[in-house]
Amino acid sequence: MTTVGFIGSGKIGGTVARLSMAAGYDVVLSNSRGPGTLKDLVAELGPRASAVTGEQAAEAGDLVVVSIPVKAYDGGLPKTLAGRIVLDTGNYYPQRDGQIPELGSHALTSSGLLQRVLPQSKVVKVFNNIFFKHLRSLARPHGAPGRSALPIAGDDEQAKAAVAGFLDSIGYDAVDAGSLADSWRQQPGTPAYAAPYGSFSDETGTPADAATIRAALSAAQQVTTSDNDQDA
Repeated sequence: MTTVGFIGSGKIGGTVARLSMAAGYDVVLSNSRGPGTLKDLVAELGPRASAVTGEQAAEAGDLVVVSIPVKAYDGGLPKTLAGRIVLDTGNYYPQRDGQIPELGSHALTSSGLLQRVLPQSKVVKVFNNIFFKHLRSLARPHGAPGRSALPIAGDDEQAKAAVAGFLDSIGYDAVDAGSLADSWRQQPGTPAYAAPYGSFSDETGTPADAATIRAALSAAQQVTTSDNDQDA
């Protein structure tokens, strides 16, 4: 069974870990504060979960979820991510990350930046466009009514196929959103960001199928990221 590693185990990372455990995966969790700070989450998840260092999580994971602020990409990622499929959940928020000219001008997407920092990894953008409470509540078994879809973007087709299979196992369909250069279509300020799954005030959320997500991606226009955007 595949092991899923986590670099960052906050709202999105922790939610993906819970869905992974429910689907039968082993999970290895890490954060910037050290394994000891994750003991409560590990106790909640059970015996197939463990807390380790970031280097150990990257080395152990067949798939590795990177869920840290964009400002931490440079210097905050272990070398053991080389050769791994990296699931990038991040979004660029200038109010948190500071001004990064290449991202603010749209010369580069945040996932493109992560791929540049990790040239030997296979980065796939996913989980960045959905509120963490909706991510947890909207998961449905394969073929179930009301199943939602998530967009994925990446430059490696085999990596995207592996991520699509992972999404299927944890309760979601996948919509191919193109390359990392195309991943702006699911970033903050676009129709595919958060809105298809309902308001943040509704913790249950609203199912959004593949057709809904494709339409939202197609409607995207590049805009400057607003300082008022909230982290999904």
